[in-house]
Amino acid sequence: MKIAWITYDFEEYSSLHVNALSAEHDVLLVMPRAVGQDQKYAISPNVQHYAFKKPRLRQPVRQLHSIRKILRRIAEFSPDVVHLQQGHMWFNTALNSLKQYPLVVTIHDPRHHAGDTVSQKTPQWLMDYGFRQADHVIVHGEALASQVSGLFGLPDDHVHVIPHVAMGEILEADAETEDPRLVLFFGRIWDYKGLDHLIAAEPIIAEQLPNVRIMIAGEGADFSRYQAMMHNPEHFIVRNAWISDHQRARFFQRSALVVLPYNEATQSGVVPVAYNYGKPVVATRVGALSECVDHEKTGLLVPPRDPQALAEAIVRLLKDSNLRHAMGLAGKAKLDRDCSPAVVAQQTVEAYRCAIRDRSGGRSTAARMKATYASGSFTGSSAGGS
Repeated sequence: MKIAWITYDFEEYSSLHVNALSAEHDVLLVMPRAVGQDQKYAISPNVQHYAFKKPRLRQPVRQLHSIRKILRRIAEFSPDVVHLQQGHMWFNTALNSLKQYPLVVTIHDPRHHAGDTVSQKTPQWLMDYGFRQADHVIVHGEALASQVSGLFGLPDDHVHVIPHVAMGEILEADAETEDPRLVLFFGRIWDYKGLDHLIAAEPIIAEQLPNVRIMIAGEGADFSRYQAMMHNPEHFIVRNAWISDHQRARFFQRSALVVLPYNEATQSGVVPVAYNYGKPVVATRVGALSECVDHEKTGLLVPPRDPQALAEAIVRLLKDSNLRHAMGLAGKAKLDRDCSPAVVAQQTVEAYRCAIRDRSGGRSTAARMKATYASGSFTGSSAGGS
């Protein structure tokens, strides 16, 4: 099979995927080149990498020029299937130029998250337009499959639930000893991540564990309002900046557990990284988090917006090292079994085959959707419109 993989982001995720796919298939990776440095993640020599310079969103002329070159390279490759990651404000406008190929879209986030100012630069209706052009879509959880089907009226057999690929390279050169009192919050800091609830939980945790430390590592929203919420600032280690892979490796190795106190979620790339380092996860029951965290096995699940429940779960794991380490081992086993690049690649190829088979058997999903909208019979809802 000849696979054209297109992404404007998701560098680590995409590199792992295409490397695994290239073991048995011809793959063209269309992904921006690293700026001012070598390629951050190793790409297999079996993969054809078309590395383009990513223009700014406010540069329409450069965007259109870049898209023309991308389309030309895809045409030269002549793929059996095109796989687009999430979409892109400008590239979505060119999807009609790819209509001769079966199109699979991985929908990482069906809707913009609260506070995610980066994603919100692209209008939701334009993202929806791209999603609706897909013959088949991939999501990373059953909860997301239900949401996507409801939003876009997709048949169940056109929505494929495939686990998030395992991420987080183990860097032995940066080996760190686990700190049994350290809790890690990792990733971009946006409103929906619920960091305020973790900060509110800290005094409750400190009543039983006075030596607790909470590391907050990631960039995003203005951090001053979070600092103002801290009752005991000395209990927090803050790295409010972009985190390198070497720093990430050290932070996860040092932590006793990883916490995701999200108010809402689709899926999370943080959970597979935690599992890769053998760390249990305390997460809220939102989105697909309850699907990737096995309660009482690989971590603990608590209600969202509940600092008391969050604190109790964290205290329980910090006090019980045997339980904590057993959950960490179970998470690593789950990751290796369900989320290894080879396993995920095999499932992804099955989604490609379905899209190709559907296209060869008649009109694409996108064409049927357009006909449904034209007839006025569509009853689904979408905040963005069409």
